[in-house]
This record gives sequence, structure tokens and C-alpha cells, in this order.
Amino acid sequence: MPSEPSAGRRTEPLGRTAARGAAVTMTGQLARIVLQFGSVVVLARLIAPAEFGLFTMVMAVVGVSEIVRDFGLSNAAIQARELSTAQRDQLFWVNTALGTALAALAVASAPLVALVFGRPELAPLVVGVAATFALNGAQTQHRANLNRELRFTALTVIDVAAPLVGIVVAIVVALAGGGAWALVAQTVAVAAAGLVLVVPVGGWLPGRPRRGVPLGGFYRFGWNLVATQLINYVAKNADNIVIGIRLGPAQLGLYSRAFQLLMNPLQQVRAPFSRVAIPVLSRLQDDRARFDDYLVRAQIVMGYTIVPALAFVGGASVPLVTVLLGAAWLESAPVLTFFAIAGAFSTLAYVAYWAFVTQGLTGPLLRFTLVTAALKIVCVLAGLPWGIVGVAAGYAVEPLLSWPLAIWWLSRSAPTPVARLTAGAGRLGAIAVAAGAAAWGATIALADASAWLQIPAAALSTAVVYLVAAIVPVVRRDLSELVTVVRLVFLSGRGRGRGMATERTSLGREPGHDQEPGHDQEHGAR
Repeated sequence: MPSEPSAGRRTEPLGRTAARGAAVTMTGQLARIVLQFGSVVVLARLIAPAEFGLFTMVMAVVGVSEIVRDFGLSNAAIQARELSTAQRDQLFWVNTALGTALAALAVASAPLVALVFGRPELAPLVVGVAATFALNGAQTQHRANLNRELRFTALTVIDVAAPLVGIVVAIVVALAGGGAWALVAQTVAVAAAGLVLVVPVGGWLPGRPRRGVPLGGFYRFGWNLVATQLINYVAKNADNIVIGIRLGPAQLGLYSRAFQLLMNPLQQVRAPFSRVAIPVLSRLQDDRARFDDYLVRAQIVMGYTIVPALAFVGGASVPLVTVLLGAAWLESAPVLTFFAIAGAFSTLAYVAYWAFVTQGLTGPLLRFTLVTAALKIVCVLAGLPWGIVGVAAGYAVEPLLSWPLAIWWLSRSAPTPVARLTAGAGRLGAIAVAAGAAAWGATIALADASAWLQIPAAALSTAVVYLVAAIVPVVRRDLSELVTVVRLVFLSGRGRGRGMATERTSLGREPGHDQEPGHDQEHGAR
């Protein structure tokens, strides 16, 4: 992408920068997960399943606007080797204009959404969420700039503070009897708070729009990426749309709460990995050996931190739903189990997405996504005759089939450590299946006991499986890699004050106006 050179790059070793970024963002994400769980638990007791179902119908349809609003330009800006001030400003105006236009389009299409689902009450809800597209459009490049500068602390603070505002607003509206409007208010509040916070933290205001700014490379990158995301969005929300039309809002509410309980926190855990991995891997594009090593290590780290938790959730879904949502939501338990399976296998395949994006392989990524989207829709439709549990099972089968396909597809477009990634994913998946079965067995053995007792028993059973697996030499090597990364994160955190002086960057600013660094998102209803 042609551009003026950006000023100032980090002089700190990239590994330490990545480790510090992982430490900061994971801390923030833990706070967000606590907030997310608190929101799910509280709102499940204040809002009926049918009201959740109505809101999910709205977001399943109009949430696609979030993808078009971004147009892949945030990742294009992060991935670019050079980004001039003029280009950054112009990208701001493009995203803002797209967000505003899509907000107007959402308002105009509200009656059509209500007609599709046969629910007149959906139209005002669509109008209510429309403002989020304009608000998010205005903050897209501010966030991308912070991400590009590796200012992880700044983004983490924003990503905790904005959802906190949204949760407070949702609880207030729900207590007042707002029903689905509490969820609309939450969505708008998060977007508004994010914009209010990111502009002063980012430290720059865009100049006026100008002609002749070279953005062709950004548009080409963005077009392939947004097409990929649109296809992926349709596939990911096919279950919501099918359930909403065929089974109604109450069943969709039960299904969507299980999704919110697990997949949204999972997304929040994986987001900081992407936030750190994409800019770091982008800088290693020309160093094949280091790129491959980082990719393999990233899979190991995710596989031994995120996947064990998913194995536990899948095995202990019944007591978890009982404690977190209440007995009225027990129909969601088997759905939660299948979402845990889907989350585990999609997590193992996550590194392939990073490799596609950071190497600019958005064309191959688009074609791969077409295949997996079709596969997901077929699996979901195949499960529909068995209700929400059958749909969730179909949702889980797709990533099980897609993760080896992702590695193979990537290898067709770029040199890829296929054997290392496939063997690693196979080990991680096998241990997770055994751990999930052990957790489930513990809950069955204690079926007559309290859910509060079943949960720690399932957690202990999960841990025992991983301890036993550590006897195997290759698993011990994996764990050694994990310990190395954790130690690097810890040492980077201790050295934060000392290293801060070397972390300054002046990307897109005049000399002398540097700011201290400190930190994107899967789009749509999901």
C-alpha cells in the first residue's frame, strides 16, 4: 500500500512487547468476563426468554451492518506496513460515513425486519439499535490506530469501561420493566461510551476529507476481508434466524442465553490474543522461521489456557446453568455443551485466521470462508428437526470439520508448518475430549448432590485429566512452551516501568507529540 512513511517504531524486542500486550489485555479481558457473567446472571432474572429472543432476532438481521461499517479497514490499517496521517484521516471519514449511512438504512428497513419474522414489535427495536452503527463508525480508526501503535493498556481500559456503562444502563432499564429495550439501551450505551473514551485517549482529531489520498490498497484488502466477514456472519447467524422463524422467540431466547453465557466471554478471551497476534505477526511477514514459531506457540498457549475451560463447561453444563441462570433455563444446558465443543475446535483453528490476515491472504480467506459458511448452514439446517439442541449440535459439528481444512487451505497459499499445527491441535483436542468426559462423569456420579458441589467436582476431574496427560513427553514440552510464555509475560509486566521509555511511538503525528503506548472485534450479533 503506497503511503508516506510513518514515524517512530518500537525499539523494544517484539517478543517482550507481545508478552506485555498479552498480560495487559488478558487482565482487562478477565474484568470484562466478570462483567459479562454478572450481566448474564442478573439480566436472566430480570428479562424473560422471549424478550431475549426478540432482541436476538433484531441483531441477527441488522447486525450485519457492523461488518459493512468497518469494511475491513480497521485490519487494513493495522496490517499496513506504512500508514500516513492523510490516509488515517481519510479512513476515519470513510468509516464514519459508512456508519451513518447504515444507521439510516437500518431505520428504513425496520418494517421489513418485522415482516420477515412476523413480529411487529421488532420494528421499534431496530430503530433503537441503529444509532450504534454511526457511533461505532466514528471510533473505528481511533481504535485501529491505538492497536497499530500497540497501545494495549489504553484499549484495555476502554474495553472494560464501556461495557461497564452498558451493563449499568441495561440493569436500570430492566428494573423499570423495559424488557428487550434494556438490551437495546445496553448496546447503544456501550457504543456511545466507547466513542467518548477513545477520542481523547487516541490523542488525534482527523483533518478534513481530501481528494487524491492513495487508499486503493486499503480498499482491496478491506473488500476481500469484508466479503469474508459477511459470509461468515450469515453462517454464524443462520441458527438465530432459523430458530426465530421456525421455533419462535422463547426458544431463541433459551438458545441465545446459552450463547451469551459461553461464546461471548470466549470471544472476549480470544480478542486480546488477536489484538496482540495480528500486529506482531504482521511485523514478522518477512521472517518465515520466526513467523512459524510464533504461530505454533500461539496455538499451544490458547490450547492449554482456553480449551481446558471449555472442556469443563461442556461437561458441567447442567450445574452451571442451574447456578448461573436458574432452574427455569435448564433447557439451555445441552445447548451450552455443544457450544463448548464448538468453541474448543474453533479456538484451535484461530491461528489460521491470523496467518491469512497478517500475510494479506484475504482472497484465499474469502474462498475458504465460502466453503465453511456453506458447511455451517447445512449442519444447522440438518439439526433443526431436533429443536434448539439439534441446531446447537450442528453448530458444533462444523468447526470440528473445519479446523483441519483451515490449515490445509492456508498451506495452499503460503508456507505453513502444517505438521506442527495439525499434531498440536490433535493433541489438544484429544485431551480436551477426555477432560470434558471426566467432568460430565463427575456430575453424573453426584447427580443427587447440590449443583454447588457438582461444579468443583467437575473442575477437579478436568484438572486431573490434564495432570495425567502431562506424563506424556510431548505434552510436557507443550507445557514447557506455555510456561516460557507465562514467564515472559510476568517479566515484561515487572519491567513495564523501565521499558516504557522505549515504547513510545509517533505513528501519524508530528515529532514531539508522542504519547505513551498503552490496546478488534468479531463483528455482528455474535
